[in-house]
Amino acid sequence: MARETIFALSTAPGRAGVAVMRVSGPRSAEAIRALTGAPAPEPRKAALARIGDLDRGLVLFFPAPSSFTGEDVAEFHVHGGRAIVEALMAALSPFGRPAEPGEFTRRAVENGKLDLTRAEAIADLVDAETDAQRRQALRQYEGGLAELYEGWRAELIRAAAWAEAAIDFSDEELPADTIARAHAALDEVRARIERHLDDGGRGEILREGLLLTVVGPPNAGKSSLVNALARRDVAIVAETAGTTRDVIEVRMDLGGYPVTLADTAGLREAAEAVEVEGVRRALARAKAADLVLLLLDASSEAPPPDVKADLTVWNKSDLRRRDGLSVSLKTGEGLDDLVAALTEKVRDRLESRGEAPVLTRKRHRHALQEAVHALTCALAAPADRPELLAEELRLALRALGRITGRVDIEALLEIVFKDFCIGK
Repeated sequence: MARETIFALSTAPGRAGVAVMRVSGPRSAEAIRALTGAPAPEPRKAALARIGDLDRGLVLFFPAPSSFTGEDVAEFHVHGGRAIVEALMAALSPFGRPAEPGEFTRRAVENGKLDLTRAEAIADLVDAETDAQRRQALRQYEGGLAELYEGWRAELIRAAAWAEAAIDFSDEELPADTIARAHAALDEVRARIERHLDDGGRGEILREGLLLTVVGPPNAGKSSLVNALARRDVAIVAETAGTTRDVIEVRMDLGGYPVTLADTAGLREAAEAVEVEGVRRALARAKAADLVLLLLDASSEAPPPDVKADLTVWNKSDLRRRDGLSVSLKTGEGLDDLVAALTEKVRDRLESRGEAPVLTRKRHRHALQEAVHALTCALAAPADRPELLAEELRLALRALGRITGRVDIEALLEIVFKDFCIGK
């Protein structure tokens, strides 16, 4: 039974110079003929056509299986007025239905055009806010993660063949090192997965944004620093101690890296209930942060608060000089040096230290942890029980296969595509 034809606006909604309507399914070519009065143009070549009484625009046709979804695909490039887009969707309705979020990419996965890691990378490319996020997503889209995981899977399949041979031909003469070879392969793959997992979560942090928390005593200038880094007023600045009571967050691009910057209540012994809660939240946020910046008042003789910081900065350098990184948020002196130091800290935290692609999702991490556990159990299996070794190997292979979608594909599709936008 042929699948339904689907269509959706693939460009952003609203007024624009150009809008692209994408159609996928068995009636794509029929839709072109009905709307233009001519057959589908030569594959992958744009043709200028009058599209009914709606507009003049470009029409493209990508026949199956040489298309993004693996199905017949049509594209209508029209002027981006809302009335034109709505009329075009109405004209396409007799040939199909509006697509669900992520349905084009989902069909590409189901038709073998993409694996799940590359499908997830498409969502990351669409959502990328910084250059570092774009680079990471593009590397994954080009197959870096899939190649890594499929390589491990191929090695485990060979080891599984040796284990199965020991079971199926137990009464026959097999090389004495059959199980030993399997163990060596498993141990090597397990070690590589463990190194891959030991990444500090940098890929996931880069996708979601690094959490940078500014802490310090009252009136050190934390809110002024947050405003200066964000380049807009996001926090109230006043000389009254305890002005900031709750955590205030702002998203920003720091040297191409996504950062969620948090301003917090001043750290001191507080008596008033609301301020006590503010201090508690500040300490909790510092504990959960990926990086902590401790801002101190250079003109104050008070001891610094007892908090672990990745970077300590002295404010009010116009009043007094201190050893270490200093700024004057009043004059702007030293702010460029602070931004450079922060960017270096963020880069060290997020950039991969090797050539291999990094983990980007908790789904991948959980599956890899399952694979490591299964391989550990396989290596612990008695030498005279190859069936136990083989069973644990099957579990490890299943865990790796879930990452790319080789197994449990239907159960994974809803998880992977739940946050996709319409038109992708």
